[in-house]
Amino acid sequence: MLLSLRNLRHLTALSAFSLLILSARAQPKVATANGPIDFEEYEPVSTLKTPEHKITRAKYPFIDVHNHQYDMDRTDLRKLVTQMDSLNMGIMVNLSGRGFTSNVAESSTFLGNALANVQKSYPKRLAIFTNINFANLGEPGWTEKAVKLLEDDIKNGAKGLKIYKSLGFNVKDTEGKRVRVDDPRLDAIWAKCGQLGVPVLIHTADPKPFWDPMDRFNERWLELKTHPGRKRSEDNPVSWEQLIAEQHNVFRKHPKTTFINAHMGWYPNDLVKLDSLMKVFPNMLVEIGAVIAELGRQPRASRKFFEKYQDRILFGKDSWVPSEYATYFRVLETDDEYFPYHKKYHAFWRMYGMALPDEVLKKVYYKNALRIIPGLDKSQFPN
Repeated sequence: MLLSLRNLRHLTALSAFSLLILSARAQPKVATANGPIDFEEYEPVSTLKTPEHKITRAKYPFIDVHNHQYDMDRTDLRKLVTQMDSLNMGIMVNLSGRGFTSNVAESSTFLGNALANVQKSYPKRLAIFTNINFANLGEPGWTEKAVKLLEDDIKNGAKGLKIYKSLGFNVKDTEGKRVRVDDPRLDAIWAKCGQLGVPVLIHTADPKPFWDPMDRFNERWLELKTHPGRKRSEDNPVSWEQLIAEQHNVFRKHPKTTFINAHMGWYPNDLVKLDSLMKVFPNMLVEIGAVIAELGRQPRASRKFFEKYQDRILFGKDSWVPSEYATYFRVLETDDEYFPYHKKYHAFWRMYGMALPDEVLKKVYYKNALRIIPGLDKSQFPN
């Protein structure tokens, strides 16, 4: 059947329109004066004009109690110490004392070499925490061997114990069962740290939004999109609330052991709740690694909290990226307003400075760490 001229023109117009739609869909989104842009692309330049105090060097020498160096057993430490000097970092605490091998002998060699490397080069500037190897937990005598190894590590120069978040997440015993943070087979380890007078820096769980639905209401949506492996379901491996409760059980059961709760125990965004925990657990201190963005968006509440608990807050950073320390210095030291954080996927909001008083700042930067971590050199820090 022959098409009428009118129908032919109609079909031709539809085909052209369809091709236009398909072509538009195939093209990537471009940020134009009138076109749509994605949230990830949106990077507005603020027109706000306020006083700025960009700090790249801390006001006082400080101790970073939460750092990770993975080649301290063999590397030339001069470059590291030069970078520390540029920040005014007096002492770095390397929490990765035994590396990441599951072999006890290999990890012991790593720790021994790292301690020897520090001792011969910069014993006053670098400190190392040991770790627990959970392999074969459940075998007869495992607890006794772990305690003995801990004692030997401290005797050989380790300054404390670091517990990774793998405990509670994916550490399993010889029967294949998840090892709870408060597993009674670990009690002797916590107790031994108390007897030896060394702190336990413990990291449990991750931010609560990692367990929440990944929707438009989740503050960590961009982080979860760019790092999908961080998203967890309610039973992966258990709920966030259960992991945190297990950690708190350890604090409650071992009041004579000093615990440093990494990342402010994942309550930097709820300082009222954290305040209540500080009252319940007098043996718990907190460090600020990777949570400065939470403190920087509530400067008045943060300052009050720091003033109240000035004897129980430590400086920590976690990842070793020297340029990022500037954000920490600026939030802690200045009263600057509305300045950017260094990672958009961590914080799409702006920072405000707490302008901590000098005496509080000194305690956070170094006095508290000198008090609770044995054997640190005090000569490089002001009174």
